[in-house]
Amino acid sequence: MSGQPLDVDGSDPGPVELHARNVTFDWSETPLHWIPDHPVASNFISVLNLLLPEGERWFVQTYNEALPLVADDELAATMRGFIGQEAMHAEAHDHVLWAFLDTRGIDPRPYQRQMEWIFRKVLGPRDSGTPVARQKHLVERLWLIAALEHYTAILGDFALNNSWVESGADPGMTDLFTWHGAEEVEHRAVAHEVAVYFGDSYLRRGRAMLVVLPILLLLINRGFRYIMRQDPTVRYNFFQRQYHYHRGVRAGVLPKMRKIVLATFSYFRPGFHPNEIGSTAQAVAYLAASPAARNAG
Repeated sequence: MSGQPLDVDGSDPGPVELHARNVTFDWSETPLHWIPDHPVASNFISVLNLLLPEGERWFVQTYNEALPLVADDELAATMRGFIGQEAMHAEAHDHVLWAFLDTRGIDPRPYQRQMEWIFRKVLGPRDSGTPVARQKHLVERLWLIAALEHYTAILGDFALNNSWVESGADPGMTDLFTWHGAEEVEHRAVAHEVAVYFGDSYLRRGRAMLVVLPILLLLINRGFRYIMRQDPTVRYNFFQRQYHYHRGVRAGVLPKMRKIVLATFSYFRPGFHPNEIGSTAQAVAYLAASPAARNAG
């Protein structure tokens, strides 16, 4: 994994050894609308708690399947660090489902069953077929993960550079998403490097992105509408939801969806590398100061 370009800010943080960080959170006092005066923004970000646990477990399962096939010791060590971090993300967000959403009137079970079907049945490993077919299926899944990690890196950079703190957002939920986002920026190149190792193909890269983008947008939108329907405190129609969404974007507590979609085009540039997104130095600095990580330590 040597020879990677510098971060987009021109800095070179040097080698970073990936490792899982223990974290601990207390959701007993966190309100459902954890960004004050922004119920739509709060619910929109909370959708990630519905989506991430099964997705992160799928990452871990796929990488555990691929790891024995990697002969590069440095890449294998990085993959193990990635697996540890993603497993911790799944555990942290899964806890939010039951200690936060479920206790505040948002039943996560129906949506979770859908996520289990997608990530365990549709995208799970194939037990049948020839070894060549199973290997090809593994490579396709690795490229899907690389495409998804493009968006987690973009969202991670947003988590490190938004206005949640200035808006008085709940410290615990702010730390959860910023800690997670910082680790996504820290390990943003791993999925790309692994996919390249198994099958460097511009066609595979582009095809995976064309699959991932519409599905990701669909799942986020579906999750948002699900939470808004169950939210016992707000009853907004479509136009009110749109107004409050754009209000959250202007306040810096929500990412610009247009910016995220446009960032897709950078992924199709032949010379693209994930280090173009975010700053490793900024991510590592936050991870050293994260209250949840320090409390667990």
